[in-house]
Amino acid sequence: MKKFNVSFVFVVLFAVFSGYSGSVFAELKIGFVDVVKLSESAPQIRSAQTKMDAEFGSREKEIIALQREIEAMEEALARDGAVMSDAERSKKERAILGKRREGKRAQDEFRDDINIRRNEILRKVNTEIGKAIEAYAKRNNFDLILAQGVMYNSDKVDITENVLKELGGS
Repeated sequence: MKKFNVSFVFVVLFAVFSGYSGSVFAELKIGFVDVVKLSESAPQIRSAQTKMDAEFGSREKEIIALQREIEAMEEALARDGAVMSDAERSKKERAILGKRREGKRAQDEFRDDINIRRNEILRKVNTEIGKAIEAYAKRNNFDLILAQGVMYNSDKVDITENVLKELGGS
């Protein structure tokens, strides 16, 4: 179920109390767009994901390799630690600790970089979605397009698929 749009209620109440007759509302052309569905289905999102995979794939592989290296070092210490001198064991433990810190730092930087890039892409796609909705609405003479905050909408007013086509999707 979708939330009720308070702005829409305000517009309706304003029109009613301003003395407009019901015939004005009969002439209004209203549509609804499921922005979440557009954001998930837009071809720009799929394209951006492919670019992000290419951009960050090698760093992800490096982090995975570093994690495996740490695991191997820990296994070797667990296996051979009993026969090592205290100095040698201490040296291996410090090396593992250093690698763990390096791995954590690399993971944090990687996560931050991905989040920054994802936010950049989402801002760009949301702008494109907004422009596509506006272009579709103007071309098809809509008076009002609702998005989030709608309690109910019938399929008759749902133009999400049409806007998705406008974006170049299915």
